Amino acid sequence: MPLAVFFVAVMMISTLTGTKGVQLGPLNTDGAFYLFPLAYVLGDVMSEVYGFRTMRRVVWVGFSALILMSLCMWITIELPAASFYTHQDAFVAVAGVVPQILGASLAGYLVGEILNSWVLVKIKECTGEKSLWARLLGSTMVGELADTLIFCTIAAPAIGIASGADFFNYVVVGYLWKTCAEIVVMPLTYLVVKWIKRREPSYQAALEELPS
Repeated sequence: MPLAVFFVAVMMISTLTGTKGVQLGPLNTDGAFYLFPLAYVLGDVMSEVYGFRTMRRVVWVGFSALILMSLCMWITIELPAASFYTHQDAFVAVAGVVPQILGASLAGYLVGEILNSWVLVKIKECTGEKSLWARLLGSTMVGELADTLIFCTIAAPAIGIASGADFFNYVVVGYLWKTCAEIVVMPLTYLVVKWIKRREPSYQAALEELPS
């Protein structure tokens, strides 16, 4: 449950921070670039320990939470501003693009996370408990590619990316950053997975039922 809550929180926060276009030297990205790798690490941990069915359920819970957030943003924009509130235009400028960022996040999130979890589980069926690094790396490369392509295509106009060169930069930087970041934190992912497996009664019971 704590992993699922943290995962959904990361997705909701990234939907808001992703409304800002960010330029780091020659690189184009958005304000959520530092959060997406964390979402995939959490997804890997839950898929590895609890399986594809559980992770798919978490994805749908996150989907519902993001829809609710978008609806609340729309209602808040439409409510009449008080006479003393002088930031309506600024609020609309940020919150008004949330539905588009949300659509991009949902589309990329659903396809990317489900592919990520599915690939990880399929590799695990072939390797068993061995080669965790192959499961983490393979699932990340597939999931992040789908997520990045879908998200960037929908979100680029919302944050002001208009040219083909800027869009290509946005996609490539996003994919390489997310993939490399997860590779860098892979040792930490290993430790978290092993720690949870040792302390998860249902996982230990499942191992005991496997043929020796």
